[in-house]
Amino acid sequence: MQYLVGTGSVHTTAAICDYLGDRVTDDDAVIAVAVADDATARRDGEEALNVAPVRLAAAGDVETELRSGTPGEALLEAAAEFDADEIVIGTHSGDPDAAHELGSTARRLLTDSSRPVVVVPIPDL
Repeated sequence: MQYLVGTGSVHTTAAICDYLGDRVTDDDAVIAVAVADDATARRDGEEALNVAPVRLAAAGDVETELRSGTPGEALLEAAAEFDADEIVIGTHSGDPDAAHELGSTARRLLTDSSRPVVVVPIPDL
């Protein structure tokens, strides 16, 4: 399996890794992608990407990539480039007021992706 992980925070990456932890094997590949267009988002994205290789050590290959642009579009492009079998994302953006709602990126991927999309709930801090 080829998994594409879309993340923007350490908390999101951790929740996704919890979901994938029992699923990935040494035959699987994971690419974690964060999308950032400003310094703060870039820092958060870099920190989020650092989590994936450590937490998903059971996977055969784990790569990370920081991209710029619109998150939904960037993740769809990455899924096509990576030929992902499954896209795994968190439920919401960083907006604490929308913690239990689907974020715009999740809605975009669920609507526009031709690949399976798994939306992982992000527990409250």
